[in-house]
Amino acid sequence: MKTTLISKENNIAKFTMEFTAEEFEAGIIKAYQGTKDQYTIDGFRKGKAPRKLIEAHYGEGVFYEDALNDLFGTGYFDAIRELDLKVVDRPNASFPDLKKGEGFSVTVEVECYPEIEVKDYKGLEIEKVEHKVAAEDVDKEMEAMRKRNARVVTVERPAQNGDTVVLDYAGFVGDDQFEGGTAEAFQLKLGSGMFIPGFEEQLVGVAAGGEKDVNVTFPEQYQAEHLAGAEAVFKCKVHEVKEEQLPELDDEFAKDVSEYDTLEELKASVEENLKKSAAARSLNDMKAAAVEKMYDLNDFDMPKAMVEEEIDARMHEFEQQLAYQGVTVEQYCGFVGKEVSELRDDIKPDCERAVKTRALLAAIAEQEDLKAEEADIEKELELIAIQYKMDKEKVKELVGPEYLEMIEKDVKVRKAIDFMYDNAVIK
Repeated sequence: MKTTLISKENNIAKFTMEFTAEEFEAGIIKAYQGTKDQYTIDGFRKGKAPRKLIEAHYGEGVFYEDALNDLFGTGYFDAIRELDLKVVDRPNASFPDLKKGEGFSVTVEVECYPEIEVKDYKGLEIEKVEHKVAAEDVDKEMEAMRKRNARVVTVERPAQNGDTVVLDYAGFVGDDQFEGGTAEAFQLKLGSGMFIPGFEEQLVGVAAGGEKDVNVTFPEQYQAEHLAGAEAVFKCKVHEVKEEQLPELDDEFAKDVSEYDTLEELKASVEENLKKSAAARSLNDMKAAAVEKMYDLNDFDMPKAMVEEEIDARMHEFEQQLAYQGVTVEQYCGFVGKEVSELRDDIKPDCERAVKTRALLAAIAEQEDLKAEEADIEKELELIAIQYKMDKEKVKELVGPEYLEMIEKDVKVRKAIDFMYDNAVIK
């Protein structure tokens, strides 16, 4: 096969693939060998009929399509390697009329990864960001630690907002009890918003052993269509009322929740960790500012296929999030009054910006010859191993070469961001 590049403009490469008569004949023989058992010829068992008889019976070009598909399928990848093309979409090919004993040429157009030369990414002027840690921030974190270590105890009093009640309930629309509206010994934290509006508020003031008819109206866009907009009554019986009891902030608390012996030592550690987090946030904000400024200084056209791929990925992630809540994309669209195509249009600008930003950072990494060293890859694999509680070598076995390539790209992108920040002017 001979490959000839015709043009490469606006991220579109156009080239020809020329196959000789001998290559075409070899493709036909391969197609015959692979498909001959699909043809029936009188006097021959399936798969035993000679090629010429099959061609005479079914037409001279009976094997042409299979031969063409095989030659093109193999030759295309050889061609893009030979021409060093980084393609981002499926090719559009113009196939000729095929003739016996003759070669043929296929003309191909395919969208390619853009050739980007990033400018003005050194010496960027960015504002200094310094997040401070105030005394009230330490107090909030200490209070959060108290809540994380709270005890839930049964109390002999009417329920208050914030309490957890253990109850049985049965839901009715009119005189009919509806499916899915019944539970026993259900634990509900009042004020959590777990149930439909108006339900939890009506249980405030009910003590253990008390009964209450809770009257509610289901939302118009409720996922169970037969209940949407319906007025319902839940017959409830409360068995138990529980409250959270927060521990005292003292030395004993510090000993219970940390390796420190005194509350002052624990508070000092909390303050130090908050300062580290604030410093990291400040650094990330300045790096993000450098990326934003670099992006604004470099404009180019991104292949549509790459943007669509990003939109597809985000839509898939959104579908999974909805599925965890028992909702489909179609149901969600009904709730918000939009078509799926409109959701895609809504996220398109953000997706386009994300794809272009990654492309620019990858180009900076290439221009500055930034490498993802083996130690960088190993560190990423260690983090994955910790996240999934697996052995690092096992992670290596499972991820495969494509994922390792993605890790390498991510490392280079981060190094490009660090390079820009290290060469920026902090005002």
